[in-house]
Amino acid sequence: MLRNVAAVLLDGVHPFELGVVCEVFGIDRRDEGLPGYDFAVVSAEGPALTTHVGGLTVATPYGLDRLEEADLIAVPAGNEFLRRGFPPELLEALRRAVARGTRVLSVCSGVFVLGAAGLLDGRRCAAHWHHAAELARQYPRASVEADVLYVDEDPVITSAGTAAGIDACLHIVRKEQGQETANKIARRMVVPPHRDGGQAQYIERPLPRSACDTVGGVLAWLQEHLDEEVTVEQLAARAHMSPRTFARRFQQETGTTPYRWLLRQRMLLAQRLLEETDETMETIARRCGFGTAAALRYQFTQVLGTTPQTYRRTFRGPRAA
Repeated sequence: MLRNVAAVLLDGVHPFELGVVCEVFGIDRRDEGLPGYDFAVVSAEGPALTTHVGGLTVATPYGLDRLEEADLIAVPAGNEFLRRGFPPELLEALRRAVARGTRVLSVCSGVFVLGAAGLLDGRRCAAHWHHAAELARQYPRASVEADVLYVDEDPVITSAGTAAGIDACLHIVRKEQGQETANKIARRMVVPPHRDGGQAQYIERPLPRSACDTVGGVLAWLQEHLDEEVTVEQLAARAHMSPRTFARRFQQETGTTPYRWLLRQRMLLAQRLLEETDETMETIARRCGFGTAAALRYQFTQVLGTTPQTYRRTFRGPRAA
C-alpha cells in the first residue's frame, strides 16, 4: 500500500513540477475520507536549493537517508538536467530503491536523473517531445517514447511535460488506491480524472529537412494538394522516377513512407483548422483529404488518442462548443 512518499530535489528544481507532486501526495485530505501520505521533500544537494524562478529557494531538513523508507520517490524536473551531472549518492539511493521494489517517478526532465542511475536501461520511458532526442542519445539502451503522456514500467514510471506529471501521479493513486480515490483527488484539483498514458502529446512537428532534395518538388506539390487522392505511381511520375526508386528516395530523405508522410501532413492541417477556424468537421475532413468526418475522427483517435471535437475544445475553450 502506498503510504510513504518522498520528492527528491536538486539545485535548480522547477517549482511547478515539484508542486504537482506536493499537490497530489503532500496535502492531508483525510478529513474528506481520502488517504493521507507521509510526505517529505528531500534535498540531494544541501539544505537550501535554488529554483529556476527569480530568487525562489526551497529549504528542507531531509537528506537522502529519508529515501530509504519511501514507497514512492518522485524526481521533479530541474534546470540544466539535460547537461549537468548528478550526485553519485543520489543515483545509488535510486538504484537501491528500485532493487527493493520502491517505485520511482520522474516528471518531465527528471527522467535524465533516472537515466543517469541506469534505471531506464531496457525499459520504455516517456519524455517531453522537446527533450526526447537528447535523452535517446545519452541513454541508447532506453526505449524513448516521445508521443505519450506517461509510461508505467513498474517500478519505474516516467512522465512527459508538466501537466503529464499530474496524469502520472493520479495513475499511481488509481493503481494503488482505486479509481474513486483518484477521481476525488482530481476533482479537488479541478483536473481531468483520467488521461490515459498512451494519449499523444500535443506536439508541433516541423517538416523534416532533407539532406538532398530530389523529392522536394513532390513534397511542395503535396502540401498544396492534401485534399486529393494520390498514389505512389502518380508521385513517382511527377518526380520522373520509377515507383520503386521514388519510394526508396522518399524514405531516405524524409525518414518515412509516402503514406505516413501524407497522413502526418493531413493531421497537421486538420489540427490547425480545428484550432483556428469554425469550419465543420465534414468541411475539415474534405479539406484535409480524409473525405468524411467519421474518417477524420478515426485518424485522430488512432494518432492523437483523442477526438477532433475534444481537441478543438482543448485549444479553443468553451467558444468551440
